[in-house]
Amino acid sequence: MEELIKLDHELFLFLNNLGNETWDWFWIALSGKFTAVPLYVLLLFLIYKNFGVKGTLITLVLVAGLITCTDQLANVFKDGFERLRPCRQEGVMEHARMLADYCGKYGYFSAHAASSTALAIYIGLILKDVYRKIIYFMIFWAILVSYSRIYVGVHYPGDVITGIVIGSFLGWIFYKLQHFLIKKYTDVGITEKEVF
Repeated sequence: MEELIKLDHELFLFLNNLGNETWDWFWIALSGKFTAVPLYVLLLFLIYKNFGVKGTLITLVLVAGLITCTDQLANVFKDGFERLRPCRQEGVMEHARMLADYCGKYGYFSAHAASSTALAIYIGLILKDVYRKIIYFMIFWAILVSYSRIYVGVHYPGDVITGIVIGSFLGWIFYKLQHFLIKKYTDVGITEKEVF
């Protein structure tokens, strides 16, 4: 375990120090909460267009549940593992580029990585039959958001990878739930492929 932690620290410092002032604004913005609002508005429009009012309401309730689930699960892990963030870890913080305005105490695992990946998988899967390539775009966006957490200095690669794995699983679970609820409570045509 000590070797894995050491490797995680070294990989963090390597990736974090790849950054430069020219691109700092981009990664800081990408890591921000409100940068993706235009994307969310576009996704909401596509969901409404394909699922109608009832389907959109079901989808939005599930999105709220999904984000809450990833966020609260990350908090449970952070309090349980008590792994210091790079910006608070002696021997790491002195050598890193710290760009975040705020740095919490514990960081395992990354809620940003989990939430963005969960949303990417969930939205990508529910819209895949109409927009076949949207899932690739959504996953690319989630990877960028996840990497931004390393770039700004608040998460180790292990925090981010764990968040991506957990987010992927939860996004898939909520996709299954959405498919079931849409079939049960709306008249929206869904492809005949059985997903269960």
